Formats: sequence, C-alpha cells, structure tokens
Amino acid sequence: MTGITILGLGPGDPAKLTLEAWETLKAAKEVYLRTSQHPTVQGLPEGLIVLSFDQFYEQEETFAQVYQRIVEQVLALGRRDEGVLYAVPGHPYVAEATGVEIARLAAQEGMAVHIIDGLSFLEPTFSALRIDPLPQTSLVDALELVSSYYPGFPPHQPALVAQLYSKKLAGEIKITLMSQYPDEHEVILVHAAGTRDEKIERLPLHQIDKSERIGLLTSLYLPPVGEYTSFEGFQDLIAHLRSPEGCPWDREQTHQTLRTNLLEEAYEAIDAIDRDDQAEMQEEFGDLLLQIVLQTQIASEYGEFNMTDVIRGIHTKLVRRHPHVFGDIYLDDADSVIKNWEAIKAEERSQNHDFGKGVLDGIPKVMPALSVAEKYQRRAARVGFDWPEIGGVVDKLEEELAELRAAEGDQMKAEEFGDLLFVLVNLGRWWGIDSEDALRQTNQKFKQRFAAIEAHARNQGIQLSDMTLEEMEEVWQAAKKE
Repeated sequence: MTGITILGLGPGDPAKLTLEAWETLKAAKEVYLRTSQHPTVQGLPEGLIVLSFDQFYEQEETFAQVYQRIVEQVLALGRRDEGVLYAVPGHPYVAEATGVEIARLAAQEGMAVHIIDGLSFLEPTFSALRIDPLPQTSLVDALELVSSYYPGFPPHQPALVAQLYSKKLAGEIKITLMSQYPDEHEVILVHAAGTRDEKIERLPLHQIDKSERIGLLTSLYLPPVGEYTSFEGFQDLIAHLRSPEGCPWDREQTHQTLRTNLLEEAYEAIDAIDRDDQAEMQEEFGDLLLQIVLQTQIASEYGEFNMTDVIRGIHTKLVRRHPHVFGDIYLDDADSVIKNWEAIKAEERSQNHDFGKGVLDGIPKVMPALSVAEKYQRRAARVGFDWPEIGGVVDKLEEELAELRAAEGDQMKAEEFGDLLFVLVNLGRWWGIDSEDALRQTNQKFKQRFAAIEAHARNQGIQLSDMTLEEMEEVWQAAKKE
C-alpha cells in the first residue's frame, strides 16, 4: 500500500463496517485513527497495530488546530514507501474535516489517495428518526452554528445539527436557535445512532442542554416550525404572485407604480414605532418587507438585479464600513465610528471616481425638509463645519428672527422664514432633539386637543363654527391639563 488510504469506520457498531473496510483492516499491519474514542475501535481485527491522534486533542486549544496537526501527520506518513491507512468515524467525507483537506493537499503533491467508504452517521440517524431527509433537510455542523447569532437555514424546513458533543455546546447552540425557534419547540436528540446504545430523546428546545445522554455521538433534529416562517418561502410567494398563474394586479406593478406604496408603508412603520405599538410594528414591518421583496422580484424579472445582489451589496458595505468590528482598527466611541464612516465613504467615492459628489450628496430629495436639514448639518459637523459651542447657534437664531421681522415682500419673508427653520433644526441637533420627530409629536398633540374641541361641540349639539374663540380656548386648556 502506497500513498494514503482513508477508511470510514461507520457509525459505531463494528457490525456496520463495510466488507471492503473489514478486508482492508484485516490485511493491514497498522492503522492510524483520528480518535480512538469511537465504539467501532473495540471490534477491530486482532493483531492490528492501532495508533491514534488523541494526544492532539489535549495539546491544542481549538479543533481547527487539532485537525491541522492531524492532516500534517497523515500527509507525512503517506510519503513513506508503505504509505498510511488512516481511519475516521463514519464516512471520510461526511462531517469529517480532515478527510477533505488531506485529499486536497495530497492532490497538490501528486500523492495517491484511496477512499474506502463507510456508513455515515446520517443513515442510522434517519433510520432512528423514521424519516426521509429529502427533499429539504438542512445538514448543519454544531461547531459552525455556535459561532452564529442566527441559524443559517430556513425554519420552515427540517434540520439536523451534527456533532453536538457536550452539554456546554448544547447550551450555546440553543441560544442561537431560540433567536429563530420558539423556546418550547419540540426537538429530538439522537444519541449513538447505529450502535447498541442508540437512544431517541424528545424535549423542548430550551431543555436540550439538560440531557444527561449528550456525548460524542449526539445529533439534534429540528422539525420545521411551520409554514410561512422563512424569508426564502416569502420570496417564493411573491414570485408566485408575479407569475402568469398569480395575481393580475401584482403582475402589472412596476418600480414606479409601487413608489407611493413604499413611501406610505415606511411612514406607517414609523407611526407604529412612535406609538410603541408592538403588534402594529410587527405588521407594518411585514408590509415594508413586502415592498422590498416585490421591488426586488420585479428587478429580477427584468434582469436588473436579484435578492442575492441586494443582500451581498449591503452585507459587503456593512463589513467594509465596520473595520473596527471586522478588521484591525480600534475605535472606542460612537463619534469616532461616525468620523471613520465618513472617511470610508469619501474613499469609496474616490475609488468609484465620483469626484463630483460631496459630503451632502446622496440624501434623498423626497425626505421631509426638516430631516434633510438635520442630515446636512450632521454631515457638515462630522467634517468640522460646526459652531464650537451652542451659544453660537442661539445667537444665530436671534439674528435670523430679527431678519425675518425686518423682511419685506413675500419672497424675502419666505427666505428668512426658511433660514429661521434651518437654525431651529440646528439648535435641536445640539440638544439631541430630532426636529422631524419633535414636530410630529406636536402635530399629534395639536390633533388630540383640537379633537377635544370637536367632541365638546358635538356633546353640546352645536356646530364647531358656532363656538367662540374663548370657548374653544377653554376646552383647549382643559384638554392640555389632561
């Protein structure tokens, strides 16, 4: 035997070794195991010299480092005249990082690699569950999942989380999963599938780390949460509505016809936020998401861009503009983050040859004027164009008020009035007040108090126009006290 032979030991029962694997082991003088902590090892042929790389698990801090050491050793052993027989649990290419990497590096050296298939953990796991994994079961590595804040698979489809080897890992995994799944969602722990110790354990998601059976051969099966719970499924729904078999109204829509809908839904979402109405927020966010997905579906049909492009674009932008999170830059406060953000945007404009674009470009013209004014002032302040202290803003306010009083003619009054509003927005910015929100709240307050006047008129059986200003003011003041 020359080169490298990678052999699958199966799920853990020696009886489940393939005939080819058994004959290879019987004919071999020695075998190197990734780990001896596997039940099949107890049934290996007599006289076979069994060596393992278990010591690396004690010497290294991470599994990545362990696997790197093992790969290096197997490649070195494969360069010997007699080559090497390397055995791994399950199948060499299923949930086995070393097998894939050994084959890749050996190919670069021109070294022969022979694979002896083994029964993976998947077949006995699905036998124990009595289910067919097709067509949509996601296969997930627990070590990858634990490093995420959200599961990377849709909850409306089943998933199998492999290598859930400890209670500590299970505790971390459940936190990630509960960001997407209900705490009480019933899940299934499959222990030692394909061995005599095989056990099935049904329990709520939030209790998985309480299981006393968790070990090296444990997997977690996640049944679907239910229909209508995934972003992918929602995309498919929108595509169906736009299809020839879908809705005539949806098929007729364009980017332009949906423009008003998008604006309205955004305002309705803001209104729900202002009222702190969580039920309304949930509904309005859904309506807003509908507009985004529908617009993107239309773009996809015309070959403009698709959802992958949209997500890749914003993902890339966020990573690029957060070097203090994803890079080696240290920023210790929000102001530093904002200044660095502006510097990155300026660099992007330079790289894209957008030399004509300035700091104040890119703010939508359709935004409310108060919001635009505040955006302009904030951006200018980030690059140093600002009053050194708030006193300068107050002085400017008094100056603009005097100019408004002295203005003659409608055009001049309108101009000075705009200047006054602009300074008021700046004063609000210095005080940490969002001018648009402040005026919106005042509008709502005015509406409520005026509604009290209307209610009073109805209760008195009179027309609103029949009330005197003094009567209206009295009701207004009463409503103000309430």
